Amino acid sequence: MTEGPVRCALIGCGRIAGHHCRSLAAVDGVALAAVCDLVDEKARAYGEEFQVPYFTNYHTMLAEVPDIDVVAVITPSGMHLEHGLDVMGRYGKHVIMEKPTFMRPEQLHEAYGTADRLGLHIFPVFQNRYNKAVKRVKTAVGNGELGDIRIMAVRVRWCRPQRYYDMAPWRGTYSHDGGALTNQGIHHVDLLRYLGGEVTRVNATMRTLGAEVEIEDTVVATMTFVSGAVGVLEVTTAARPDDFEASLSIVGSKGLSQIGGIAVNELQVFTPDPEACAANSEDFVGIGGHGAIYGYGHGDMYRDIAAFFRDATPYPVSREDCLGTLKLLHAFYRSDEAGGWADVDSPAQSTRLGRPDEAVARLYRTPPPGPGVGAVSGEGR
Repeated sequence: MTEGPVRCALIGCGRIAGHHCRSLAAVDGVALAAVCDLVDEKARAYGEEFQVPYFTNYHTMLAEVPDIDVVAVITPSGMHLEHGLDVMGRYGKHVIMEKPTFMRPEQLHEAYGTADRLGLHIFPVFQNRYNKAVKRVKTAVGNGELGDIRIMAVRVRWCRPQRYYDMAPWRGTYSHDGGALTNQGIHHVDLLRYLGGEVTRVNATMRTLGAEVEIEDTVVATMTFVSGAVGVLEVTTAARPDDFEASLSIVGSKGLSQIGGIAVNELQVFTPDPEACAANSEDFVGIGGHGAIYGYGHGDMYRDIAAFFRDATPYPVSREDCLGTLKLLHAFYRSDEAGGWADVDSPAQSTRLGRPDEAVARLYRTPPPGPGVGAVSGEGR
Protein backbone atom coordinates (compact mmCIF):
# COMPACT_ATOMS: atom_id res chain seq x y z
CA MET A 1 0.00 0.00 0.00
CA THR A 2 1.33 3.43 -0.98
CA GLU A 3 0.05 6.78 0.21
CA GLY A 4 0.09 9.54 -2.37
CA PRO A 5 1.07 9.10 -6.01
CA VAL A 6 3.55 6.43 -7.05
CA ARG A 7 6.71 8.35 -7.93
CA CYS A 8 8.30 7.12 -11.15
CA ALA A 9 11.66 7.91 -12.72
CA LEU A 10 12.92 7.20 -16.23
CA ILE A 11 16.34 5.89 -17.21
CA GLY A 12 16.75 6.60 -20.91
CA CYS A 13 15.25 9.59 -22.72
CA GLY A 14 15.11 8.27 -26.26
CA ARG A 15 12.36 7.58 -28.77
CA ILE A 16 9.67 6.28 -26.39
CA ALA A 17 10.51 8.28 -23.25
CA GLY A 18 8.30 11.22 -24.13
CA HIS A 19 5.36 8.85 -24.43
CA HIS A 20 6.05 7.56 -20.91
CA CYS A 21 6.26 11.12 -19.61
CA ARG A 22 3.00 12.19 -21.20
CA SER A 23 1.26 9.03 -19.99
CA LEU A 24 2.44 9.62 -16.44
CA ALA A 25 1.25 13.23 -16.56
CA ALA A 26 -2.23 12.13 -17.66
CA VAL A 27 -2.81 9.37 -15.08
CA ASP A 28 -4.01 9.86 -11.50
CA GLY A 29 -2.09 8.01 -8.80
CA VAL A 30 1.34 8.23 -10.47
CA ALA A 31 3.79 11.09 -10.92
CA LEU A 32 6.99 11.66 -12.84
CA ALA A 33 9.78 12.28 -10.31
CA ALA A 34 12.95 12.54 -12.43
CA VAL A 35 14.51 11.64 -15.78
CA CYS A 36 17.99 10.54 -16.79
CA ASP A 37 19.96 10.05 -20.00
CA LEU A 38 23.52 9.84 -21.23
CA VAL A 39 22.99 12.95 -23.33
CA ASP A 40 22.41 16.06 -21.24
CA GLU A 41 20.22 17.77 -23.82
CA LYS A 42 17.85 14.79 -24.00
CA ALA A 43 17.43 14.63 -20.23
CA ARG A 44 17.19 18.42 -20.00
CA ALA A 45 14.43 18.56 -22.63
CA TYR A 46 12.11 16.24 -20.70
CA GLY A 47 13.15 17.64 -17.33
CA GLU A 48 12.24 21.16 -18.39
CA GLU A 49 9.08 20.16 -20.24
CA PHE A 50 7.68 18.19 -17.29
CA GLN A 51 9.33 20.31 -14.57
CA VAL A 52 11.24 17.50 -12.87
CA PRO A 53 14.94 17.08 -12.00
CA TYR A 54 17.07 15.65 -14.80
CA PHE A 55 20.38 13.79 -14.63
CA THR A 56 23.07 12.18 -16.75
CA ASN A 57 23.83 9.50 -14.15
CA TYR A 58 21.10 7.34 -12.63
CA HIS A 59 23.16 6.75 -9.49
CA THR A 60 23.13 10.48 -8.87
CA MET A 61 19.42 10.63 -9.64
CA LEU A 62 18.53 7.88 -7.19
CA ALA A 63 20.76 9.39 -4.50
CA GLU A 64 19.41 12.91 -4.86
CA VAL A 65 15.75 11.94 -5.35
CA PRO A 66 15.45 9.14 -2.77
CA ASP A 67 11.64 9.02 -2.65
CA ILE A 68 11.39 7.44 -6.12
CA ASP A 69 9.23 4.30 -5.95
CA VAL A 70 9.58 2.82 -9.43
CA VAL A 71 12.18 3.17 -12.17
CA ALA A 72 11.24 2.68 -15.83
CA VAL A 73 14.17 1.09 -17.66
CA ILE A 74 14.00 2.44 -21.20
CA THR A 75 17.63 1.87 -22.13
CA PRO A 76 18.91 -0.35 -24.99
CA SER A 77 17.31 -3.78 -24.70
CA GLY A 78 20.63 -5.49 -24.09
CA MET A 79 21.20 -3.30 -21.01
CA HIS A 80 17.85 -4.03 -19.37
CA LEU A 81 19.17 -6.80 -17.13
CA GLU A 82 22.23 -4.90 -15.95
CA HIS A 83 20.35 -1.68 -15.28
CA GLY A 84 17.40 -3.48 -13.71
CA LEU A 85 19.57 -5.54 -11.37
CA ASP A 86 21.48 -2.42 -10.32
CA VAL A 87 18.34 -0.38 -9.64
CA MET A 88 16.82 -3.20 -7.59
CA GLY A 89 19.94 -4.47 -5.84
CA ARG A 90 21.69 -1.18 -5.08
CA TYR A 91 18.69 1.08 -4.48
CA GLY A 92 15.76 -1.22 -3.65
CA LYS A 93 13.46 0.22 -6.32
CA HIS A 94 10.73 -1.55 -8.28
CA VAL A 95 11.27 -1.55 -12.06
CA ILE A 96 9.19 -1.15 -15.20
CA MET A 97 10.74 -3.07 -18.11
CA GLU A 98 10.08 -1.83 -21.61
CA LYS A 99 9.80 -4.37 -24.42
CA PRO A 100 11.15 -6.93 -25.01
CA THR A 101 11.69 -6.91 -21.22
CA PHE A 102 14.86 -9.02 -21.40
CA MET A 103 16.88 -10.45 -24.26
CA ARG A 104 17.06 -14.03 -22.97
CA PRO A 105 14.93 -16.26 -20.71
CA GLU A 106 17.93 -16.82 -18.42
CA GLN A 107 18.07 -13.06 -17.85
CA LEU A 108 14.39 -12.99 -16.94
CA HIS A 109 14.96 -15.72 -14.33
CA GLU A 110 17.86 -13.78 -12.82
CA ALA A 111 15.92 -10.51 -12.67
CA TYR A 112 12.77 -12.00 -11.15
CA GLY A 113 14.89 -14.02 -8.72
CA THR A 114 16.50 -10.80 -7.52
CA ALA A 115 13.11 -9.08 -7.26
CA ASP A 116 11.70 -11.99 -5.23
CA ARG A 117 14.68 -11.97 -2.88
CA LEU A 118 14.38 -8.24 -2.26
CA GLY A 119 10.58 -8.09 -2.08
CA LEU A 120 10.39 -5.96 -5.24
CA HIS A 121 8.25 -6.09 -8.36
CA ILE A 122 8.90 -6.02 -12.10
CA PHE A 123 6.26 -4.57 -14.43
CA PRO A 124 6.66 -5.70 -18.07
CA VAL A 125 5.38 -3.37 -20.80
CA PHE A 126 3.08 -4.90 -23.44
CA GLN A 127 0.89 -1.89 -24.13
CA ASN A 128 -0.92 -3.26 -27.18
CA ARG A 129 -2.88 -5.59 -24.92
CA TYR A 130 -4.79 -2.48 -23.81
CA ASN A 131 -5.93 -1.46 -27.31
CA LYS A 132 -9.72 -1.45 -27.61
CA ALA A 133 -9.62 -3.78 -30.62
CA VAL A 134 -7.38 -6.26 -28.83
CA LYS A 135 -9.55 -6.23 -25.70
CA ARG A 136 -12.71 -6.82 -27.76
CA VAL A 137 -11.18 -9.80 -29.55
CA LYS A 138 -9.81 -11.16 -26.26
CA THR A 139 -13.36 -11.07 -24.89
CA ALA A 140 -14.67 -12.78 -28.03
CA VAL A 141 -12.10 -15.57 -27.74
CA GLY A 142 -12.98 -16.05 -24.09
CA ASN A 143 -16.75 -16.18 -24.50
CA GLY A 144 -16.77 -18.30 -27.65
CA GLU A 145 -18.10 -15.70 -30.10
CA LEU A 146 -15.46 -16.70 -32.64
CA GLY A 147 -15.67 -20.41 -31.85
CA ASP A 148 -12.55 -22.53 -31.95
CA ILE A 149 -9.51 -20.78 -33.39
CA ARG A 150 -8.38 -22.36 -36.66
CA ILE A 151 -5.84 -19.91 -38.09
CA MET A 152 -4.03 -16.88 -36.68
CA ALA A 153 -2.03 -14.51 -38.85
CA VAL A 154 0.29 -11.61 -37.99
CA ARG A 155 1.48 -9.07 -40.56
CA VAL A 156 3.77 -6.15 -39.65
CA ARG A 157 4.97 -3.95 -42.51
CA TRP A 158 7.07 -1.13 -41.12
CA CYS A 159 9.96 1.00 -42.34
CA ARG A 160 13.33 1.28 -40.61
CA PRO A 161 15.90 2.60 -43.11
CA GLN A 162 19.66 2.58 -42.67
CA ARG A 163 19.63 5.98 -40.96
CA TYR A 164 17.50 4.48 -38.15
CA TYR A 165 20.16 1.88 -37.36
CA ASP A 166 22.95 4.44 -37.69
CA MET A 167 21.46 6.57 -34.90
CA ALA A 168 23.24 4.64 -32.12
CA PRO A 169 25.81 1.82 -31.77
CA TRP A 170 23.35 -0.56 -30.07
CA ARG A 171 20.88 -0.51 -32.94
CA GLY A 172 21.06 -3.37 -35.40
CA THR A 173 23.02 -5.65 -33.04
CA TYR A 174 21.97 -9.06 -31.76
CA SER A 175 23.49 -8.25 -28.38
CA HIS A 176 21.53 -5.10 -27.56
CA ASP A 177 18.73 -4.68 -30.10
CA GLY A 178 17.54 -7.82 -31.86
CA GLY A 179 15.94 -7.58 -35.24
CA ALA A 180 12.52 -6.79 -36.62
CA LEU A 181 10.97 -9.54 -34.52
CA THR A 182 12.55 -8.54 -31.19
CA ASN A 183 12.36 -4.77 -31.41
CA GLN A 184 9.33 -4.08 -33.58
CA GLY A 185 7.43 -7.39 -33.74
CA ILE A 186 7.66 -8.37 -30.07
CA HIS A 187 4.19 -7.01 -29.26
CA HIS A 188 2.66 -9.12 -32.01
CA VAL A 189 4.57 -12.19 -30.85
CA ASP A 190 3.04 -11.50 -27.44
CA LEU A 191 -0.46 -11.14 -28.93
CA LEU A 192 -0.17 -14.54 -30.61
CA ARG A 193 -0.06 -16.09 -27.12
CA TYR A 194 -2.39 -13.59 -25.47
CA LEU A 195 -5.20 -14.22 -27.95
CA GLY A 196 -4.45 -17.65 -29.35
CA GLY A 197 -2.97 -19.54 -26.41
CA GLU A 198 0.37 -21.28 -26.23
CA VAL A 199 2.35 -22.12 -29.36
CA THR A 200 4.00 -25.54 -29.57
CA ARG A 201 6.32 -25.32 -32.59
CA VAL A 202 7.55 -22.72 -35.06
CA ASN A 203 9.34 -22.80 -38.40
CA ALA A 204 10.93 -19.47 -39.30
CA THR A 205 13.09 -18.01 -42.05
CA MET A 206 14.92 -14.73 -41.43
CA ARG A 207 16.61 -12.38 -43.89
CA THR A 208 18.30 -8.97 -43.93
CA LEU A 209 17.00 -7.18 -47.01
CA GLY A 210 16.71 -3.44 -46.42
CA ALA A 211 19.74 -2.34 -44.39
CA GLU A 212 23.37 -3.19 -43.72
CA VAL A 213 23.04 -4.64 -40.21
CA GLU A 214 23.72 -8.01 -38.62
CA ILE A 215 20.17 -8.56 -37.39
CA GLU A 216 17.17 -9.68 -39.44
CA ASP A 217 14.83 -7.06 -40.82
CA THR A 218 12.46 -9.62 -42.34
CA VAL A 219 10.98 -12.86 -41.00
CA VAL A 220 8.28 -15.23 -42.19
CA ALA A 221 7.13 -18.20 -40.12
CA THR A 222 4.50 -20.84 -39.61
CA MET A 223 3.46 -22.26 -36.25
CA THR A 224 1.20 -24.71 -34.46
CA PHE A 225 -0.75 -24.05 -31.26
CA VAL A 226 -1.56 -26.31 -28.32
CA SER A 227 -5.21 -25.97 -29.32
CA GLY A 228 -4.53 -27.50 -32.73
CA ALA A 229 -4.75 -24.17 -34.55
CA VAL A 230 -2.10 -23.11 -37.01
CA GLY A 231 -0.59 -19.69 -37.62
CA VAL A 232 1.49 -17.60 -39.98
CA LEU A 233 3.69 -14.60 -39.23
CA GLU A 234 5.20 -11.94 -41.48
CA VAL A 235 7.22 -9.16 -39.88
CA THR A 236 9.45 -6.73 -41.74
CA THR A 237 11.07 -3.34 -41.25
CA ALA A 238 12.19 -3.38 -44.89
CA ALA A 239 8.94 -1.82 -46.15
CA ARG A 240 9.46 1.50 -47.93
CA PRO A 241 8.90 4.39 -47.66
CA ASP A 242 6.88 4.36 -44.41
CA ASP A 243 5.10 2.25 -41.78
CA PHE A 244 2.02 0.69 -43.37
CA GLU A 245 0.33 -1.79 -41.05
CA ALA A 246 0.48 -4.02 -38.03
CA SER A 247 -2.37 -6.50 -38.21
CA LEU A 248 -3.56 -9.71 -36.61
CA SER A 249 -6.42 -11.90 -37.79
CA ILE A 250 -8.23 -14.90 -36.33
CA VAL A 251 -10.23 -17.38 -38.37
CA GLY A 252 -12.56 -19.18 -35.99
CA SER A 253 -15.18 -21.88 -36.39
CA LYS A 254 -17.92 -19.26 -35.85
CA GLY A 255 -16.45 -16.14 -37.38
CA LEU A 256 -13.54 -13.94 -38.37
CA SER A 257 -11.82 -11.04 -36.65
CA GLN A 258 -9.15 -8.79 -38.07
CA ILE A 259 -7.27 -6.14 -36.12
CA GLY A 260 -5.27 -3.72 -38.24
CA GLY A 261 -4.17 -0.13 -38.56
CA ILE A 262 -0.73 1.27 -37.86
CA ALA A 263 -0.40 -0.64 -34.56
CA VAL A 264 -3.26 -3.15 -34.09
CA ASN A 265 -5.52 -0.22 -33.21
CA GLU A 266 -8.46 -0.78 -35.58
CA LEU A 267 -11.03 -3.55 -35.41
CA GLN A 268 -11.48 -3.88 -39.15
CA VAL A 269 -13.50 -7.09 -39.39
CA PHE A 270 -15.60 -8.71 -36.68
CA THR A 271 -18.25 -10.96 -38.14
CA PRO A 272 -20.06 -11.84 -34.87
CA ASP A 273 -21.01 -8.15 -34.54
CA PRO A 274 -19.90 -5.88 -37.42
CA GLU A 275 -21.15 -2.80 -35.58
CA ALA A 276 -18.51 -3.42 -32.91
CA CYS A 277 -15.75 -2.38 -35.32
CA ALA A 278 -16.25 1.38 -35.06
CA ALA A 279 -16.69 1.36 -31.28
CA ASN A 280 -13.52 -0.66 -30.77
CA SER A 281 -11.16 1.20 -33.08
CA GLU A 282 -8.80 4.01 -32.10
CA ASP A 283 -7.02 6.71 -34.10
CA PHE A 284 -3.37 6.88 -33.01
CA VAL A 285 -2.23 9.30 -35.71
CA GLY A 286 -2.88 12.40 -33.64
CA ILE A 287 -0.68 11.32 -30.73
CA GLY A 288 2.37 13.55 -30.33
CA GLY A 289 5.92 12.51 -31.14
CA HIS A 290 6.22 8.87 -32.21
CA GLY A 291 3.02 7.96 -30.41
CA ALA A 292 1.19 6.72 -33.47
CA ILE A 293 2.90 3.36 -33.09
CA TYR A 294 2.73 3.35 -29.27
CA GLY A 295 -0.94 4.17 -28.83
CA TYR A 296 -2.65 4.84 -25.52
CA GLY A 297 -1.71 1.66 -23.70
CA HIS A 298 1.07 3.12 -21.59
CA GLY A 299 -1.49 5.22 -19.75
CA ASP A 300 -3.50 2.11 -18.93
CA MET A 301 -0.30 0.38 -17.84
CA TYR A 302 0.47 3.18 -15.38
CA ARG A 303 -3.10 3.00 -14.08
CA ASP A 304 -2.53 -0.70 -13.37
CA ILE A 305 0.73 0.10 -11.59
CA ALA A 306 -1.05 2.72 -9.49
CA ALA A 307 -3.76 0.16 -8.63
CA PHE A 308 -1.12 -2.39 -7.67
CA PHE A 309 0.41 -0.04 -5.11
CA ARG A 310 -2.92 1.42 -4.00
CA ASP A 311 -4.81 -1.77 -3.18
CA ALA A 312 -2.65 -4.72 -4.32
CA THR A 313 -4.63 -5.26 -7.54
CA PRO A 314 -2.59 -7.87 -9.45
CA TYR A 315 -0.60 -6.51 -12.38
CA PRO A 316 -1.96 -8.22 -15.51
CA VAL A 317 1.38 -9.46 -16.94
CA SER A 318 2.88 -12.11 -14.68
CA ARG A 319 6.37 -13.56 -14.61
CA GLU A 320 5.13 -16.75 -16.29
CA ASP A 321 3.28 -14.76 -18.94
CA CYS A 322 6.37 -12.71 -19.73
CA LEU A 323 8.52 -15.85 -19.84
CA GLY A 324 6.12 -17.50 -22.28
CA THR A 325 6.46 -14.62 -24.74
CA LEU A 326 10.25 -14.57 -24.41
CA LYS A 327 10.49 -18.33 -25.02
CA LEU A 328 8.29 -18.01 -28.11
CA LEU A 329 10.52 -15.19 -29.37
CA HIS A 330 13.63 -17.33 -28.97
CA ALA A 331 11.96 -20.26 -30.70
CA PHE A 332 11.67 -18.21 -33.90
CA TYR A 333 15.40 -17.47 -33.84
CA ARG A 334 16.32 -21.05 -32.94
CA SER A 335 14.25 -22.30 -35.84
CA ASP A 336 16.08 -20.06 -38.30
CA GLU A 337 19.42 -21.09 -36.80
CA ALA A 338 18.57 -24.79 -37.09
CA GLY A 339 16.89 -24.55 -40.47
CA GLY A 340 13.70 -26.29 -39.38
CA TRP A 341 11.03 -26.66 -36.73
CA ALA A 342 11.79 -25.58 -33.15
CA ASP A 343 9.85 -26.54 -30.02
CA VAL A 344 8.78 -23.54 -27.97
CA ASP A 345 8.74 -25.35 -24.63
CA SER A 346 12.45 -26.06 -24.65
CA PRO A 347 15.28 -24.91 -22.38
CA ALA A 348 17.33 -24.10 -25.48
CA GLN A 349 17.95 -20.46 -26.36
CA SER A 350 19.08 -18.65 -29.49
CA THR A 351 22.83 -18.49 -30.05
CA ARG A 352 22.46 -14.99 -31.51
CA LEU A 353 19.80 -13.08 -29.64
CA GLY A 354 21.23 -11.41 -26.54
CA ARG A 355 24.74 -12.73 -26.98
CA PRO A 356 27.31 -10.72 -24.99
CA ASP A 357 29.10 -7.78 -26.57
CA GLU A 358 31.21 -5.91 -24.03
CA ALA A 359 32.31 -3.29 -26.55
CA VAL A 360 28.71 -2.12 -26.95
CA ALA A 361 27.79 -2.63 -23.30
CA ARG A 362 30.64 -0.38 -22.12
CA LEU A 363 29.10 2.51 -24.04
CA TYR A 364 25.97 2.31 -21.87
CA ARG A 365 27.33 1.04 -18.57
CA THR A 366 26.82 3.44 -15.69
CA PRO A 367 29.42 3.35 -12.90
CA PRO A 368 28.64 5.14 -9.65
CA PRO A 369 30.13 8.65 -9.68
CA GLY A 370 33.49 8.96 -8.02
CA PRO A 371 37.03 10.26 -8.57
CA GLY A 372 37.78 10.11 -12.27
CA VAL A 373 34.40 8.64 -13.16
CA GLY A 374 32.15 10.54 -15.54
CA ALA A 375 28.44 10.90 -15.01
CA VAL A 376 26.76 8.76 -17.67
CA SER A 377 23.64 6.68 -18.08
CA GLY A 378 22.21 4.29 -20.64
CA GLU A 379 21.00 6.02 -23.78
CA GLY A 380 17.27 5.55 -24.37
CA ARG A 381 15.64 3.60 -27.15
